[in-house]
Amino acid sequence: MKITKLSIGVLFLLGSSSLLYSQVTENDTIKKEKQIEGVVLQGNTNKKTESAILVEQKKAIVQKQSIGAAEISRKGISNLEQGLTKITGINTVESRGLFVRGLEERYNSLLVNGLATPSNNPFQKIIELKQFPTDIVGKFDVYKTYNANLFGDFAGATFDIETLVPDTEFTKLELSVGFNTQSTFRNNFKINRNANTMEGYIGLNSRDRQLPAEINGNRPNGTVIPDSSFKDTWNVDNIKTLPNTGIGFTTSQKLRFESGGSLGFLFNLNQSSEYEYREGNDNVFDNGGQYKNKLFKKEYNYNLQSTALLGLGFKKGKTKVDLQGALIQNSLNQIQDYDGFRDNKIEDIMFFRTNQQDISRLTDVQLLASHTFGERHTIKAGASWVNNWFEQPDRKTFYGFRTGDNQLTMSYGGNNLIRQYLDLSGTNYFSGMAEYQLSLGEKRDENYYPLTLIFGYNGFADKRTMSYRFIFSRATTSAAQIIDIDSPDESFSAAQANGTFQFKESDQPNYKAFLYQFVNGGYGMFNYKPNQTWDILGGVRAENNMSITRYKEISDDINGSFRNINRNQTYILPALSVKKSLNSLSNIRFAASKTITRPILIETLPIEYINPDNNNIVGNHNKPNLTFGPDFKGLDNSRNYNVDLKYELFPKSYELLAVNLFGKRINRAIERSYIASSNSNGTVITYFNAKSANLYGAEIEALLSLRRISENLDRWSVGANATFLHSEVERSDAQKEETHFGEKRTLQGAAPWMVNADLRYEFKNGNNLKRTASLVYNVSGKKIYGVGFGNLDNVYELPFHQLDLIFQGEISKKVDVKLGIFNLLDQQYKLELGQNNKVTIDPEKLNEPTNYRMEDYRKGTSFNISVGYKF
Repeated sequence: MKITKLSIGVLFLLGSSSLLYSQVTENDTIKKEKQIEGVVLQGNTNKKTESAILVEQKKAIVQKQSIGAAEISRKGISNLEQGLTKITGINTVESRGLFVRGLEERYNSLLVNGLATPSNNPFQKIIELKQFPTDIVGKFDVYKTYNANLFGDFAGATFDIETLVPDTEFTKLELSVGFNTQSTFRNNFKINRNANTMEGYIGLNSRDRQLPAEINGNRPNGTVIPDSSFKDTWNVDNIKTLPNTGIGFTTSQKLRFESGGSLGFLFNLNQSSEYEYREGNDNVFDNGGQYKNKLFKKEYNYNLQSTALLGLGFKKGKTKVDLQGALIQNSLNQIQDYDGFRDNKIEDIMFFRTNQQDISRLTDVQLLASHTFGERHTIKAGASWVNNWFEQPDRKTFYGFRTGDNQLTMSYGGNNLIRQYLDLSGTNYFSGMAEYQLSLGEKRDENYYPLTLIFGYNGFADKRTMSYRFIFSRATTSAAQIIDIDSPDESFSAAQANGTFQFKESDQPNYKAFLYQFVNGGYGMFNYKPNQTWDILGGVRAENNMSITRYKEISDDINGSFRNINRNQTYILPALSVKKSLNSLSNIRFAASKTITRPILIETLPIEYINPDNNNIVGNHNKPNLTFGPDFKGLDNSRNYNVDLKYELFPKSYELLAVNLFGKRINRAIERSYIASSNSNGTVITYFNAKSANLYGAEIEALLSLRRISENLDRWSVGANATFLHSEVERSDAQKEETHFGEKRTLQGAAPWMVNADLRYEFKNGNNLKRTASLVYNVSGKKIYGVGFGNLDNVYELPFHQLDLIFQGEISKKVDVKLGIFNLLDQQYKLELGQNNKVTIDPEKLNEPTNYRMEDYRKGTSFNISVGYKF
């Protein structure tokens, strides 16, 4: 090959070490030979590769772990939640979000591109991360130690999703299909008829489930509502389920200007559908040790996910501006069938069905900008607007007694037909940030300044309106009626037409609440680097939290004024991080901070959320707690004191060994509890502040190539991490009715241990096409799901072992295939009552052996294959 031009471009795909740029000049001793003045190495580091992310983790002053686009692709991961089990101390718990260092989801917070982002579900602290398809994610950062420019809501971790930016030019189409051993091709899968349509597929069937026109926009006043006013149906279709499917399209383009600079464009669309069937026990015990509820539940879920991302990115010199808009919509159409008895009525073996839709939609528009003046001054700013709402529209339940395979005998009175409408709307959520960075001192040869000062602001404003309304059946006769379980509409319509019953809205005055929250934080930080081996980051944050809740009690006048709960709290939150580089391969780190934890919305929401099995959820907005003063009511933010000491070793650019010791004191820790219902029926889940909780533990992490054992294993690598946690709680006055009030116990939701492991095989074929296979395992230890009251022990969540196998291969430079087999062990998920009860658990009346099981189910093994094509 004849070379006419000398140009060396180096693409560091692994980014295994710091880039070195050099210029070499050498006098030639041979006359008449053209002298080469220099060779310039041009680096183009891919910052999303695993090795580059390890380098970033090594250099960072705070404890930050990341997962990038390269690793996401390698693992065949379809959403963020699947990818996080690789990160030390993080475990996904079935339907309950992410646990970090053994702490459940309420102790985490979420940022998107550094801006605060609300949850789109009142039952969760942050957006369920499986709703973020990895097609729109460039990098995902997990901050496990606090620094002052983060929001103060921090105890487990702060997650920061860095969405894709238009850096390269490509267009990609990806199609996926999935099979579940328990759900796919299942006969008689039950689905609401309005969901089994094209409108249902794109999540628009909720329009037919809104409040009837007679009462929509009006206060409840006992209005009688004709059958014709309801657009949604009680009927369900029995279908044979199809495979789960997904389709994604992404295009990224770049326009370069002659005057310098570039404008990038990114567009992404994703749509997926999933059928899921579960069955198992759903039991509750009463304070005497007998079954209060003994039910067998079958659950049919049709879940639809839609996302879109549109981004524009402008770069010129040291100026960067990004404008992005994202839409995340999740529509869960659910049928739940129960057989058994409730409320200790052993002889009344009933059937009841719930037909509901949970739909959430979040629209997030962000503008981000940064500019560097000279070499010492940098400013960056950002703002976002979010439209966010969650609904359970027309959640329908009916009760009766089976008289045949698909027949039910029921009365139209006695609240045997109920329609619920929960609507939580947040039309305007605003978030903003601004930061100024100043570098001082003489610039060192290693390209850093000894002192950097940082000053900034970030905050958000959130306004939400909550509406929770009920429509009941009111019968003129108690005579039994026979209906078809799957097609009851005809019977209900005929009964209303002949006056047998009518639908009437409840006139409860506590149907509505208004929630306002304003958080504003200012911070100052310094980063002092006296030499290459020391890095000290200190700072303090002043964060004001103002919240207003306007609500009514059920005893209030519906036309009267609202009650107000006003809180205005200011927190001073210091943070210190110190890193000492022992040598080029190892660091030792220390961090200490004070932070807070805000409750999940449902934990303080002024409603009693009614479930058909009478296991209701009551937000604690007004329960007294004398531990914190005679006037204290409700639930307060936790105050957290955190300390970390970590040693990490990077034997190779792609390897890591680390040990981290950590401790936390959480004052006013928030805990989930089971208490008796005030109306003597059912059980209530509610929440209390404990006085304090002390936690300490250790994290151990290893990422190693097996070539250390043998050169024949150079294609193999193993990653493993484990977390061990000890916790102990000091209860508050509000918890004095707890069954084991005077005894030691662990913090509710805290797992005593967690283990994640990843075995990987990677090679390239003769055409330099990559193939990767990964075996991923995770599990967490037995933990308290809910604290026991009234003679009963705590409710425990048992370990759930999950094993996944993922293969990813390039067929060509344009085509790749991913195969994932998830939940290979198909273990049963279990909640059980503890055995340290103050009454005998004695179900002798049922002629059964003692069983402490409260809830269980399996979700089957899933096989998913996707094919991507780059144009």
